[in-house]
Amino acid sequence: MGQAVQGAQDAEFQALRDSSARIGADPLLVQGAGGNTSIKQGDVLWIKASGTWLKNAARDDIMVPVALPPLLAAVASENAKADTPQLFTIAERNPGGLRPSIETTVHALMPQRAVIHVHCVETIATAVRTDAERLAGEQLRGLNWAYVPYSKPGLVLARNIAARLKPEADVLVLGNHGVVVAADTVAEAESLLRKVSGLLARPPRPAPPPDLEALRRLAQGSDFRLPALAETHAVATDPVSCRIAGAGSLYPDNVIFLGEGVAVAKPQEDAAQVASREKAEGRNPALILFPGKGVLIRSDANAGAEAMARCLADVTARIDGDADLRYLTTGEIAELLNWDAEKYRQALNRQGGAARQ
Repeated sequence: MGQAVQGAQDAEFQALRDSSARIGADPLLVQGAGGNTSIKQGDVLWIKASGTWLKNAARDDIMVPVALPPLLAAVASENAKADTPQLFTIAERNPGGLRPSIETTVHALMPQRAVIHVHCVETIATAVRTDAERLAGEQLRGLNWAYVPYSKPGLVLARNIAARLKPEADVLVLGNHGVVVAADTVAEAESLLRKVSGLLARPPRPAPPPDLEALRRLAQGSDFRLPALAETHAVATDPVSCRIAGAGSLYPDNVIFLGEGVAVAKPQEDAAQVASREKAEGRNPALILFPGKGVLIRSDANAGAEAMARCLADVTARIDGDADLRYLTTGEIAELLNWDAEKYRQALNRQGGAARQ
C-alpha cells in the first residue's frame, strides 16, 4: 500500500474516532453504551466494540477489526454465524479481545465507507409510532431513505434491511429502534446525521419540576434513590409522558438497561411498597414513576441505566399524547433479555458502566 493511501486511511480512521466522541457526548443522539460507528478500509470493517461508550472513542481503543467478505457471505447465505460477529474479528489486530457491536451486520450491508447508527431521541419519538413510515416520509422528503419495521438487532434486522435497501439509500429509519446514516467520508456521515436529526426534531413538552422532598421521603426504607440526572424526573412529572412510559417498553435499549418496563406508583404507595408489589408479580423494575412528583431509580443503577432513564424522559416528551404507539411485544422483550449478545453487553454495563464515562 502506498504511503499516500495509508496516510489517507489513517486520517479517516482518526476522523471516525473524533466524530464518534462528539456524537457520543450528545445525550440526544447516544445514551450510555448505545450506538455504534464504523469505517471500511479495503476488506476490513472497523466498528465500535460492544458495551463500550462512543464518547470515549478519541481516548480509548474501542474499534474492532472485522473481516468483511466472509461476514457479507454469511449474511447473504443467512448463515447463523452472522449473528455472532466476533467469529469474524481479525484476532491479531484485536489484542484486547473486544467483541464487535451486535449491529455489525447492519454496518457491513451499507455500501458506503462510513456508517453511523445511533438511538437518536428525535428519531425514536417518530419510530415508535404506528404511522412512523408515513410521518418520517413527510419529514425526510427529498432524502434517499428507507424505513425498516422493528426487527431483533442482528441477522434478522440485517435481512430486513437487505430486503428494503435501495442502492442509493444512505438513511435508514429503524422502527422502534433508531437511525442509520452512511456516506463515503466520516465528515459527510456526521453531517447527514445532524441533518436527519434536525428534520425529525420535535419540541419537547415542558414538564413541571419534581418534588424532591417528597421523593426523598418515598425512598426511605427502600432500595431506591434519586436519579443522578435531573432531566429524568420529567417522565413522571409530565402526565402524558408518565402514561406513555408506564404502558410498556418502546425500544430495545430501554429493555436492556431498565428491564421489562418501569413501575408506576399508585396513590399513597412509597418505593418499598411498589417494589414489593412488583416482586410479587415477578418483576424487578429499575425505575419507579411517582406521577406528578418525579422518579426514583434502583440504588444499584449505574451510569448506563442512568443515561437510559433520562433517554426515556427525552423520548416520551417528544411523543404526541394522542399518537398511536407500537410497544414491544412480550416475545420481543424476551428475545432481547435472553439473547447472548445482549447478556454480554449487560454484563459489561454492570461491571464498568461508571468507569467508562
